[in-house]
Amino acid sequence: MAKNRVLYGLTNVHYATYTREEDGTYKYDTPKRVEGAVSLEMSPTGDPMNFYADNGVFFSRNSNTGYEGALTIAMITDQFRTDVLGEKMVNGGFLETSDAKGKDVAIMFQIEGDAQGCRFIYYDCTVARPSQTANTTAESIEIEGQELTFTAKPRTSDKAIRWNTGEATPETMYNDFFKAVVEPVDIIAP
Repeated sequence: MAKNRVLYGLTNVHYATYTREEDGTYKYDTPKRVEGAVSLEMSPTGDPMNFYADNGVFFSRNSNTGYEGALTIAMITDQFRTDVLGEKMVNGGFLETSDAKGKDVAIMFQIEGDAQGCRFIYYDCTVARPSQTANTTAESIEIEGQELTFTAKPRTSDKAIRWNTGEATPETMYNDFFKAVVEPVDIIAP
C-alpha cells in the first residue's frame, strides 16, 4: 500500500451486527453501508493512574477503556433503525418502545489520504438513541444531519478495540475490507 502523509474526508461508513458465541468469540454479520456520512469524532476513554513515592510521580499508567464517539449522518436509515436501535416497523412507520432491544455493532469507515484511504474498524460499539433537532427555515435551508453517539469498548474475548489498515496491509485484505469484519490476526511477513 502507498504511504499517506495526511488524512482527510470521511466515507464508506458501515456497521456489522454480531452475536457472541458460547466460547466468548464474536460472530459478525455482513457489514451494511450507512450512506451520507458527514462527520465522525472519537475521544479516548480511560483514566490516568499516578503512584507517588519519593516526593514525585514514581509510576504512571493510563487505562484504556475504549472511545466515546459521535457519528453524524445525513439521515438514519430504516434498516439501521431496526437492526441497531431496535425500533419496530408498525403501520408503515417506526415505533420506539421502552423495552426495545438494540444491538451492539462493529463500526467501519474510511478516511481519505493523499495516497490511499485508511480504513478503520471499532469492534464492539454500543449506539445510543439519537437526539432530535429541527429548526424553522429562514432565508436558506440548513441541513444539519442526525447524530449518533456511541461507545467503543474492548471486546471481552481478546480486549481488541480498534484496527486500521497500514502500509503493510495486504492488498486483498484492503480491497475486501468492507465485505467482512477483519479479525486481528498476525500475518507473518515473507
